[in-house]
Amino acid sequence: MFENNVICKLLNIKYPIFQGGMAWIGTAELASAVSNAGGLGIIGAGHMPPEVLRAEIQKCKGWTDKPFGVNVMLMSPYVKEVMQVVLEERVPVVTTGAGNPGEYVPELKEIGSKVIPVVASVALAKRLVRSGADAVIAEGTESGGHIGEIATMPLIPQVVDAVDVPVIGAGGIGDSRGMAAAFALGASAVQMGSRFVMSEECIAHPNYKKMVLKARDRSTVVTGRTLGHPARVLQNKLTRKFFELESSNAPAEELEKLGVGSLHRATHEGDVENGSVMIGQISGMLNDIKPVKQIIEDIVNGLPQAFQAAEANCK
Repeated sequence: MFENNVICKLLNIKYPIFQGGMAWIGTAELASAVSNAGGLGIIGAGHMPPEVLRAEIQKCKGWTDKPFGVNVMLMSPYVKEVMQVVLEERVPVVTTGAGNPGEYVPELKEIGSKVIPVVASVALAKRLVRSGADAVIAEGTESGGHIGEIATMPLIPQVVDAVDVPVIGAGGIGDSRGMAAAFALGASAVQMGSRFVMSEECIAHPNYKKMVLKARDRSTVVTGRTLGHPARVLQNKLTRKFFELESSNAPAEELEKLGVGSLHRATHEGDVENGSVMIGQISGMLNDIKPVKQIIEDIVNGLPQAFQAAEANCK
């Protein structure tokens, strides 16, 4: 299976499954486990200082001999230094978010890195392909963390139709059915973040994972819309405070201050009431914590049945 998959060939991976590059929890532990299991593990650089990222990359190299990636947040205050580390460490795959990586593409291509930006619209996808992207990740608003406005189902086929590079579908995908649906929409691979949060190798605090296990279909909300960078998270005391401030037209500075350090409080300190518990709308489907290898094998092994079920409904 997947011998002729364009993404598997492009990146030299066994399965067309990416792990989302999640800040604070997309660490070498998780990334190396995903790569060792046949997918593409991705270190989430977030706002990491450059030397912290270098240490994560070197750990990942020590734990896997398979391809892996780094997700670079282009709004990071350390972005130039982070990109320099990526170049020096010759990272095989670079995914990007929150901006246009165009200025870095020539140097990345020079060392053989594949550049795969995350996009939330057709216009952005077309612009980044013109900048030299090897593929794009079309991420719908169902995903956890920072999001766009278009849902996954309408976004994937429109991006597929608009660009001439492979498209990776993301947002609301966490099992064989989601992967089959993404393929049906024209995607060549999928990216999953929330599903891998609920893995044994993910370093997220146990309280974080327990809160996700209790989540249902309507448990996530979106904060930060008035700031221009909305994020999908689980409802808690922090989100209620956000909504109070947003509804009272509080100054942006007050909202920004409320969000500072909130993700780390949840992921590392375990404060899931006053921290930001970023997770996608599939949180209600995440009912167990399993090794990464089992997560990937379950999805891949379940694909034939998912396609058979779709075919049965067409008869």
